[in-house]
Amino acid sequence: MSLFLRKTGLEPVDGGHGTGLKRTLGALDLTFLGIGAIIGAGLFSSIKDMIVGTTAASGVQMMGAGPAVMVSYALTALACGFAALCYAEISAMVPNAGSAYSYSYAAFGELIAWIIGWDLIIEYAIGNVYVAQSWGDYFQSFLHGLNGDWTLPAWLTKDFQTATKLVGDAGAVLANAASSIGERGAAQSTLDAWANAPRIGEWVVSINLPAAGITIALTVLLFLGIRESTRVNAVMVVLKLGLVAAFIGLGALTIWRRGETHWTPFAPNGFTGIWHGAALGFFSYIGFDAVSTAGEECKNPQRDLPRGLIASLLICTVLYVLTAAVLTGVVPYESIVTNDPLAQAMEAMGYRNFATVFAFGAVIAMTAVLLVFQLGQTRIFMVMSRDGLLPKVFSKVHPRFQTPHISTWVTGLVVALACSVLTPGQAIGMCNIGTLFAFALVALGVIVLRIREPDRPRPFKVPLYPVTPILAILACLALILGLERSNYLRLVLWLAAGLLVYAAYGYRNSVLRRNSRGG
Repeated sequence: MSLFLRKTGLEPVDGGHGTGLKRTLGALDLTFLGIGAIIGAGLFSSIKDMIVGTTAASGVQMMGAGPAVMVSYALTALACGFAALCYAEISAMVPNAGSAYSYSYAAFGELIAWIIGWDLIIEYAIGNVYVAQSWGDYFQSFLHGLNGDWTLPAWLTKDFQTATKLVGDAGAVLANAASSIGERGAAQSTLDAWANAPRIGEWVVSINLPAAGITIALTVLLFLGIRESTRVNAVMVVLKLGLVAAFIGLGALTIWRRGETHWTPFAPNGFTGIWHGAALGFFSYIGFDAVSTAGEECKNPQRDLPRGLIASLLICTVLYVLTAAVLTGVVPYESIVTNDPLAQAMEAMGYRNFATVFAFGAVIAMTAVLLVFQLGQTRIFMVMSRDGLLPKVFSKVHPRFQTPHISTWVTGLVVALACSVLTPGQAIGMCNIGTLFAFALVALGVIVLRIREPDRPRPFKVPLYPVTPILAILACLALILGLERSNYLRLVLWLAAGLLVYAAYGYRNSVLRRNSRGG
């Protein structure tokens, strides 16, 4: 069927557009890209929800893992590890940009490739919305730590949905005669902070200026070139690794001196808490696959892509487990209530005034994540455009900087705008389920390609085939089942919208279909 025409992955990569991309990256560059994408909001913020739990937008309670968050991280890493091995095999076979999109085109054909390409927008662009919003919160904490007077007006710090809810909830508290004095005081403070915010009817007009600002700044950096971007990323990775290492070292020293920990009870909510913690913690690992989007900029992709994927995942897993062990060892898990839990732990160890330092560390960590995610999304748009499934303008390469400048700017502007539209909960929920869906299809792609093209050269082979890809699929499905159910509907609606775009444009303009008909 024409809907399932497959690419071999060996076609020329320039597609007749521009001059192509520079091959400047080695295994170390790719490992740093992976670490830069992985260690970010997941370690500095969402670890709190993994430990103590959270309530979803629908009111469903997601139980926390307590000190067993170490096991949650290990389970999530296991699922991602299976997926990483599958990515490594196909990325070495199909060393083009485009990540799971390119791999699905080779394994399943055009329709499934389109679905995955559209789905990856959820991982990279929508995921970046959440990271940029978290970046904005930490940036404000950092400024406040430097000087308490350095604050932005409230209506320049949140998306409009969150702003409207904050103001509405505060008004409801004041209108409720049964509210306590403390509740009324907090509500009045909220209303005072938002008193000068513009309004349109019942909606509060709010713009997340810090999130939009960092997104645009990194868009400019990516426009200037991949080498410049990876150098900046390497500096940020070294800084945040140093900060995490300092936290682990000081924490281990404190535990040794005290001779006791707070690891009892280890799993207060049993396996359900560990499972929910693993599902919530999946966001902590999102990003390792961004390494594969730089396939066309690798000096030796068959060798370096697998190394970069696996090395970055292993390094980050060790750091996550050690950080979780220290955090829950020095602070009772039930007392972790702040969105900056590492700073809270430092104070519990006796190291004061570290809130500003860790706010700065979070800013650095999430800047690196933003950079790599923006890089990944632009390369996916570029490859889809080169295949004719998106307008040609997305695959144009700048003659001087040799970057896909149009897709870079479009991605940056859309993400910057979405930071003031989507809530953090909406963004992270869509990102988790969309990425798990993509991981499962990549694992299935390994099996399909082994059956369809058993003799094709494979510079890297998944060990214990077919057990490993099957386990990857099952692990991704298990984590999807651990997510809040409303995310399923959002994924279905998003994919349905994507199919409409494909029917209206991609199907008619597919380069592969046109070539199969002889032009």
